Amino acid sequence: MFCKESSSSLQTLNIAKSLSSLFVKPSALINPISAGRRDKLCRRPNLGGRCKVTASQSNIDQKGMIVKQKVKNVKVKGYITAQEGLLEGLGWSRPLDDIADIRGRSLLVELISTDTDPRTLMEKDPVEDYAQRVWFEAPDEKYECVFDMPEDFGTVGAIRVQNQHHREMFIKEMELELPSGSVTFTCNSWVSPKSVDPAKRIFFSNKSYLPSETPEPLKKLRKEELETLQGKNRQKVGEFAKHERVYDYDVYNDVGDPDRDEALARPVIGGLSHPYPRRCKTGRKRCVKDPSTEQRHGEFYVPRDEEFSTAKGTSFTGKAILAALPSVFPQIESALLDPNLPFPHFKAIEDLFEQGIKLPKDAGLLPMIPRLIKAAANAQDDLLQFHSPSLLNKDRFSWFRDDEFGRQTLAGLNPYCIQLVQEWPLKSKLDPVVYGDPNSLITQEVVEKEIRGVMSVDEALKKKRLFMLDYHDLLLPYVNKVRELEDTTLYASRTIFFLSDDSTLRPIAVELTRPPDANRPQWKQVFTPGYDATSCWLWNLSKNHVIAHDAGYHQLISHWLRTHCCMEPYIIAANRQLSAVHPIYRLLHPHFRYTMEINARARQSLVNAGGIIETSFWPGKYSLELSSDVYGKLWRFDQEGLPADLIRRGLAVEDKTAEHGVRLTIPDYPFANDGLVLWDALKEWITDYVNHYYPNAGLVMLDEELQGWWREVRNEGHADKKDEPWWPDLKTPEDLIGVVTTIAWVASGHHAAVNFGQYGYGGYFPNRPTTARIKLPVEDPTEEELREFYETPERVMLKTFPSQKQATQVMVTLDLLSTHSPDEEYIGEVPEASWVHDPVINAAYERFKGRLQYLEGVIDERNVNVTLKNRAGAGVVKYELLKPVSPHPGVTGMGVPYSISI
Repeated sequence: MFCKESSSSLQTLNIAKSLSSLFVKPSALINPISAGRRDKLCRRPNLGGRCKVTASQSNIDQKGMIVKQKVKNVKVKGYITAQEGLLEGLGWSRPLDDIADIRGRSLLVELISTDTDPRTLMEKDPVEDYAQRVWFEAPDEKYECVFDMPEDFGTVGAIRVQNQHHREMFIKEMELELPSGSVTFTCNSWVSPKSVDPAKRIFFSNKSYLPSETPEPLKKLRKEELETLQGKNRQKVGEFAKHERVYDYDVYNDVGDPDRDEALARPVIGGLSHPYPRRCKTGRKRCVKDPSTEQRHGEFYVPRDEEFSTAKGTSFTGKAILAALPSVFPQIESALLDPNLPFPHFKAIEDLFEQGIKLPKDAGLLPMIPRLIKAAANAQDDLLQFHSPSLLNKDRFSWFRDDEFGRQTLAGLNPYCIQLVQEWPLKSKLDPVVYGDPNSLITQEVVEKEIRGVMSVDEALKKKRLFMLDYHDLLLPYVNKVRELEDTTLYASRTIFFLSDDSTLRPIAVELTRPPDANRPQWKQVFTPGYDATSCWLWNLSKNHVIAHDAGYHQLISHWLRTHCCMEPYIIAANRQLSAVHPIYRLLHPHFRYTMEINARARQSLVNAGGIIETSFWPGKYSLELSSDVYGKLWRFDQEGLPADLIRRGLAVEDKTAEHGVRLTIPDYPFANDGLVLWDALKEWITDYVNHYYPNAGLVMLDEELQGWWREVRNEGHADKKDEPWWPDLKTPEDLIGVVTTIAWVASGHHAAVNFGQYGYGGYFPNRPTTARIKLPVEDPTEEELREFYETPERVMLKTFPSQKQATQVMVTLDLLSTHSPDEEYIGEVPEASWVHDPVINAAYERFKGRLQYLEGVIDERNVNVTLKNRAGAGVVKYELLKPVSPHPGVTGMGVPYSISI
């Protein structure tokens, strides 16, 4: 931060020297305090008159005039705990800030009473003091205030803080030592210096208030703070500065970069043509070549308090690495002989984990990813040597087997797409004039042959034994477009599974379809598990294509769209419409941590034009368009909760006699089994919380902040869906419980289930190829293609897999995305300060915590039960993705954070 009054660092130094002569000059204060030292600062100087106390008791004389009567004052100490930013304090302003600390003018603090004067019915005047730094023990600094407070001041309901330093400060909390006991204000917010933002920051006490129950003196502050966050007090136009803390909506018009390269132009995602949730507005200028697209220069704005903490930002999972990935990948590429070639043999893939890729010593950014770099003691080069993922450690051949393919649809990375077959025969709903014959080639005869006469198709449908991964109608419109891209191909696909008596799924048929184009008719073929060499290889090649479809759908829909994208509007609306002192804001706030920041980084490096998703996953430049299509056709808020999602897919039916209110169609469905316990724990906790603040429906209906939040979520945040009839009403406590539980589930359980196993299952990419680069050898084959297939089918499979460059890029990215940061906040681990403040809420939270500890034990017990074949057995990866807490940071394959923080 630069001070407006200073023109150069030399001038600043001279000013500091001249000012320093006016004060006692203890060396420990003028020199920066070294980290780790607890240095007591000098006694607070006697600054007569700097403590302003205007609060007093009033009376009315005989003439009706208000007369001030002196009231006895008491000394009240306040201690503020704060931190500097990582690089703050190293700049030119540090000497001036040290002087401010010596003078005891580091922070200006005002105390606001919740009480009004009983005679004037007006709010009482605030009590203020300057805070002085009294000690420093890295990373915290502590500042002391001493207030002269009138005895009749009443309850302190809020504080206002102005940062007198020239650098921003992170205010963690303030503790007041009142005669009645200590009171803590939890702030956890960055406060800009007054030279940048002279407005005083408002922080409320840990007591929560509904709008109608807010003490009169706090109502104005409550409104003022919301107006700031809505941008109503903004003085300038254009791009937002970090200190402004403005939350607003915009479409995804910043993923393309046509000014840099016309090939990087992308359509606007969000609006009638491409419906989508809204993202955080940045206010950047528009591109010259395409005025509908925003320029992509610099860091993408998010409000300051949405950014990663210092601990997360400096760890290898922080924003620096996400921003660095595009620079890391060329270094990896330069180490490969030909990055666009396939791996020559499977041994070369295993060498990534056993021998690594040699990199030059000046690899630059690569050492920032310490988990992946193992430097040999006497080697001349660094090695990019990947850690073996859990699947490879358990059973390096499992990826090739049908039973593992079926198991991972229930207990793998994407348990959200398997669905019950409820219509027969299978038939496309797309226009046959454009896409060809709609009838599926997976017929009754095909299915009955593969289930070996165990039952007829009609009986299998009646007994709910047939399940499907259905990517047919979704992908068919993209097949010809994707095939025009370089080094990739695509089919539409259907995959049928048969449910065995032991709750395992056996894949029995894969159908791949290519629609007609100007030169060729429709092509489609069904593949089944083979009993000879040729059919076995074709079956496994067809599975590769299906798994690639599932990998792309997982990343773009189950993960990115349904968690990251759809969560952002809830966060923006909450900050715009719900005061920080609102009980529902405080309930949801832990579920919002870091999500806007990670989404901004994703728009910079992951889902942008030419980014990691486009270059390594099969949809290529159509990735966000595909995501938009699914949002427009399939996304419904009322079906995002776990029970509703299971019922929609036919994986459960309502049953009030069942333990969780639903009965699973597949009894051993690890994601659903563990997820329902977590869902119930969340719902019970949220029910207790909501009913405490909203004992009747009238309070919900009359809460203007709550109604404004839900109205804005629908009309602004999900504007392209605002007229859908399925949006839940918000009229009763039960309505509110349902809405909040759904949001909390998506941020915690849903995201954890699809995110933290990515490296474990996808790190060995033959198990989860992200793209298929060549067509099947039986689709309009040439003599050369057939010859290669019959002579070296393994080479055909390796050429189908991602290239060396794509595979290593994805492996680095998945390792990053699967990592828990050192400051991760796991669900049920530490309560919010406002929850502890209220005994009823604190007791409810302790019950919630107990339910989660019970879930930990349940998961451990299930994972050693060999009768549960989808989560236990020889070489089977345990299902631990919904274990609430990870034992340590890093890639552990377990742990459910409150929020979408990576």
